[in-house]
Amino acid sequence: MFEQAVIAHVGVAVTDLDDALAFYRDVLGVMPRPPLTADGATVVLLDLGTGQVELLHSDDPTTPIGKFLAKRGAGLHHVCYKVPNLDAALDRCRAEGYRLLDEVPRIGAGGHRIAFVHPKATAGILIELTE
Repeated sequence: MFEQAVIAHVGVAVTDLDDALAFYRDVLGVMPRPPLTADGATVVLLDLGTGQVELLHSDDPTTPIGKFLAKRGAGLHHVCYKVPNLDAALDRCRAEGYRLLDEVPRIGAGGHRIAFVHPKATAGILIELTE
């Protein structure tokens, strides 16, 4: 039996970080962590209970977030699940025929090992796995 995964964070692509942060700060009272950079995007983490919201912004249209914003606009970018063993989860994905965007884990924001599962394999939602 596998240990159950939990939601680590929800990634939201935004066109303006200051505007997006205003809601979390002024309405919810959540103070953002200092900005990070990953994959050419500025990443701001907001702690909400046992999970986080990850605000993602890039003015560079060649980055993954820049391409997403140009094509789809602001909105839900991905859901990240924390798993007990990332390598084992990727092995299970391969064994079940799920298409991976990252065949091997890589380092994401905050130095965490991550890998993405293609949204065509997961009901149209980009899934990030981390441990």
